[in-house]
Amino acid sequence: MRVDLRSDTVTKPTPEMRRAMAEAEVGDDVFGEDPTVNRLQEMAAEMLGHDAALFVPSGTMANEIAIKVWTQPGDAILVDAESHILHYELAGPAVLSGVLVEPYPIERGQIDPGEIERRMRVADDHTPGTTLLCLENTHNRCGGTILPLDQCRALCECAHRYGLRVHLDGARLFNAAVALGVSPQAWTRHVDSAFFALSKGLCCPVGSVLVGSQEFIREAHRVRKLFGGGMRQVGVLAAAGIVALQTMVDRLVEDHRRARRLAEAIASLPGFEVDLETVQTNIVYVHTARPAREIEQQLAAQGVLTIALDPHRLRLVTHHDVDDAAIEYAIRMFQQIG
Repeated sequence: MRVDLRSDTVTKPTPEMRRAMAEAEVGDDVFGEDPTVNRLQEMAAEMLGHDAALFVPSGTMANEIAIKVWTQPGDAILVDAESHILHYELAGPAVLSGVLVEPYPIERGQIDPGEIERRMRVADDHTPGTTLLCLENTHNRCGGTILPLDQCRALCECAHRYGLRVHLDGARLFNAAVALGVSPQAWTRHVDSAFFALSKGLCCPVGSVLVGSQEFIREAHRVRKLFGGGMRQVGVLAAAGIVALQTMVDRLVEDHRRARRLAEAIASLPGFEVDLETVQTNIVYVHTARPAREIEQQLAAQGVLTIALDPHRLRLVTHHDVDDAAIEYAIRMFQQIG
């Protein structure tokens, strides 16, 4: 058996998505003339409670577009010390937008608004001004943790009080919403821009959707072109996104249930530790007594694919293409190598 727990990006489009892609009505999206893209964007904006939306090739591009729109070269932005923007976007804020990235501490997905306030810079002859706060929900490197609703509101209120914009990296936003049984607007109503990924737990082959005001999205459209993200008859991809929003959101609860089962079983084994408080959605981090790379290789030899992110930490991610039988097989392989 092959059980791919490396990421929820490895999912394959469903048969319904493939049919929709084959039958999609298309047009030139750079001219705003692809009706399927336009429908996806309208659906996304409505679901997240913003005025407009933009379909982009990737979540990284969505984050980098937002940073470019909200800043000027020489500005400072605040991101958490474990954020995707800091760790996995190739210094994009510096390279593409010319901004100083200042990290703030985060623990188990929890953020102290006081730490944000202490790190805000007021522009003067020596120091750049801070113009943007970036948040992440769910939080990948913190274990798929959910940004608490009251904390999100407090952080946004603090940022706005000082004139900062707030951007939300919501790649797995729907995981958070489903886990708490709330609308994604519970977070997005407080921020100035946000995006969610279609290509992770929602099973689409490509794409993310960025939302914000009409003015923000007009400028984001221009920056998307600047970054090489202008696409033509891309309704063939947006069609899968429409199906995802209609059919794939509610089922995320199954991924969460399976992640919990996996986490609890591994936590009971000698040589492995799991912080169960962080297993809130579909991501499980396993701390290993032996080198994580060695464990990764042993599991792979048995068909269970994981990622060793740190010398003694594995990441496991549940998704649509991993069923209950696959989870039980993965558990048996952990027991076998333990």
